[in-house]
Amino acid sequence: MDTTIYHNGRCGTSRNTLELLREHGIEPRVVDYLATPPSREELRGMIAKAGLTVREAIRSKEAVYAELGLDNPALSDDALLDAMLAHPILINRPFVVTPKGVRLCRPAELVNEIL
Repeated sequence: MDTTIYHNGRCGTSRNTLELLREHGIEPRVVDYLATPPSREELRGMIAKAGLTVREAIRSKEAVYAELGLDNPALSDDALLDAMLAHPILINRPFVVTPKGVRLCRPAELVNEIL
């Protein structure tokens, strides 16, 4: 199965999701999204295919979120995407892409929905 995980090795949920994929016999393409973030189109597409809003896909717990005032409800999706691309740590993780769909795997077990 052609599978990609947008992974942060320092994140326990991301590590658990990768482990679940491997337990299912899937060796995914692992993208360290902090070093190699998705393009704007890829990110927008993953968010939409996962059934999320851009705001639901942003990590609000990161310090840069508050520093940039991203909690302002008046900010557009484009402004939030700009922030996520400029600061990839703001992209929630892990996103997993399979032929059956896309999920933001929080919790990790959500990956089972697309296997």
